[in-house]
Formats: sequence, C-alpha cells, structure tokens
Amino acid sequence: MDPSILLLIPAMIFAFYAQHKVGSTFRQYSQVANKQGLTGAVVARRLLDNSGMTNVKVEHIRGELTDHYDPRDKTVRLSDSVFNSTSVAALGVAAHEAGHAMQHDTGYAALGIRNAILPAAGFGSKLSMPLVIIGLLLGAGGMMFIYAGIIMFTAVIAFQIITLPVEFDASNRALVLLEENRFLTADELDPARRVLGAAALTYVAAVAVSLANLLRLLALARRR
Repeated sequence: MDPSILLLIPAMIFAFYAQHKVGSTFRQYSQVANKQGLTGAVVARRLLDNSGMTNVKVEHIRGELTDHYDPRDKTVRLSDSVFNSTSVAALGVAAHEAGHAMQHDTGYAALGIRNAILPAAGFGSKLSMPLVIIGLLLGAGGMMFIYAGIIMFTAVIAFQIITLPVEFDASNRALVLLEENRFLTADELDPARRVLGAAALTYVAAVAVSLANLLRLLALARRR
C-alpha cells in the first residue's frame, strides 16, 4: 500500500462525519414546523422582495439539499425538501440561499473572488489528477506532469478556501434576516442555526480532504 494514503484517512473520516451530521441534523429539524406555517419558497421570496430584489426568481429544483443560488440568471433554486416545506430547517436553508443572492447584489468581495477563481478551479479539478497519473506512469521523466497537476490542484483548494467565508456570511445573514423579519421565533432560531452550522461543516471538511490530497501529491513528488 502506498504509505501516503495514510494522509487522507483523518480527513476522510472528518468528511464522512460532516456528511452524516448535515443529513441527520436536517432530517431532525425537517420534522419541526415553524409556528407561522411559512414555506421555504415564501420566506425566500419575502426576504428578496424586502431587500428590493424583485428581479431575483425563486424556483423549485428536484432533489434533497440541492438548493443553490445561480448568479447567471439570478435565481434561487430550492429543493423538494425546502420549497414547499414549513420546517424550521427549510426556512434556514431558504434564507441562506437568499443570503447568497444578496451577496451577489451588494458585490460581496469574497463572492467576487470565488467567481473569478471558478474557471481555473473547474479546469484544475478535471486535469490535475490525470496529469499526476501520467507523470507517475512516465517515471522520472514525468515530473513536469506531476508538478503541473499539483499547480492545477492548488486552484481547486483556493476556490474551496474562499468558499468558506462566502458560506459563513450567507448563514449569518440568514439568521439575522429570519430574526429581524420575525419569520422564526427565538426558540426556532436555534434549530435553524444548527442546520446551517452542520452544512458549513461540509465545506470545512472539503478543504481538509483537498489539503490532505495536496500533501499526498507533494509526498509522491518528493519520492520521485
């Protein structure tokens, strides 16, 4: 067994834990309806309208936890478990995605940086590992490919790192907006905070896994 694989084990355990945590937390608070009976779609729409963002659409998308904001067509897309749900978990997620739309509307700096890095990160995610594999197959003559793959992989890590403040800020905005607009009571805010906190943990885990992979690639290059 390649000993460098041991670098990945702690990060992978953390990633599995984060995925379990977000799934179990969301399922738990998906069973708790908000006292006003508001749906995720209604809350997202009201938050956007209250911020003067009537041009941003709110649409339904299939799946679970597939919620996202698309800056290309200014659309908040909410999943099956959020769009028509009245749970406190759904309201937290809906407000989070509305928060991303507000970041885009106000020119939030970290979001702009992330969008600028996105093309390089997408390119790197597709080519970095194939280049490293080619370099390993070529033996001593393949170092150029290995280092090229490592450099491309750093773009992926940079994208993931700058994603952290973007996600944390969207969650903070969501909780403030839910409280200010009185969509959730004080005792309902804590479950929403738990859901968003668990979701944020998955982004931290993704960075940990990528950094462990980078260390592994550097170890392989050094051995060569």
